[in-house]
Amino acid sequence: MDNRLEFKIASEEWELAKVHDLNYSTFVEEIPQHSPNTNKSLVDKFHDENTYAICIQDQEVLGMITIRDKRPFSLDTKLANLDSYLPSATAPCEIRLLAIKPDRRNGRIIQGLFTTLAEYADKRGYDLALISGILSQIKLYQHIGFVAFGPVVGTADAPYQPMYLSLAAYKKLKNNTRIFTRQQNVNRSVTNFLPGPVAIADKVRQAYSHPPVSHRSAQFMRDFNDTRRQLCELVN
Repeated sequence: MDNRLEFKIASEEWELAKVHDLNYSTFVEEIPQHSPNTNKSLVDKFHDENTYAICIQDQEVLGMITIRDKRPFSLDTKLANLDSYLPSATAPCEIRLLAIKPDRRNGRIIQGLFTTLAEYADKRGYDLALISGILSQIKLYQHIGFVAFGPVVGTADAPYQPMYLSLAAYKKLKNNTRIFTRQQNVNRSVTNFLPGPVAIADKVRQAYSHPPVSHRSAQFMRDFNDTRRQLCELVN
C-alpha cells in the first residue's frame, strides 16, 4: 500500500470518475447546491472545459479543484456586468469546485492542490483568477490573497462570496511565502530511527553481488565453522 499523497492534473478515466463522486458528496450531500440522484455522481456542467488538479492516495481522489478560461464564467450568470467589478486583465480564469474529503481536510492537501493549480496557471499565462468563496472559508481565501467583490451569490443554503486574485497579488504571495511552492527534499540525507529497514553497508552490498554459495559446499562449511568458532569465543 502506497500512503504517499500525489498531486497532479487529472488525466485518467478512473480519476475523473472519482472526481464526479467527490463532486457529488461535497456539493449535493454536504453543501445542498444540487439535487440528489441515484448514481451518487455529479458531472459538472463545465466538465468538458475544466482542468482538474487532484490529490490521490491509494487509488482514491482525496481532494480536487478546477480551473477554466472559457467565458461565460459561472459568475457571469450570477452577477450582471461582471467585468465592472474586476481589475484590468487579458487572460482571466475561474477557479471552482474546491472539495476535500471531510476526514482529510488539512493544510497539506489544500496547499498541494493550490500549488498544482498555480503551476498550471503559470504555464497558461493567466493574469486574474476568479472564485466563488464559501462564506465559512473567506479568511482562508483572503490569506491566500483573494479580494472580495460584489454581493453574495448563490442560495440561502449555499451562499458564496465572489472574489478575485490579481497577478500582482499572486506574485507577491509566491515570493513571500511557501503557499505556492512545492517542498522537495533535494540531495538531503535521511536518518531512519525506526527498527527497520536499516541502511546496508557497502561491504554487505558487495557480498550480495557475488554468486551464492551452496550450503552443501566445502566453502560454506568452512565459513559456518569459522562463524561458530567466533561466536563461541565472544560468549566464552
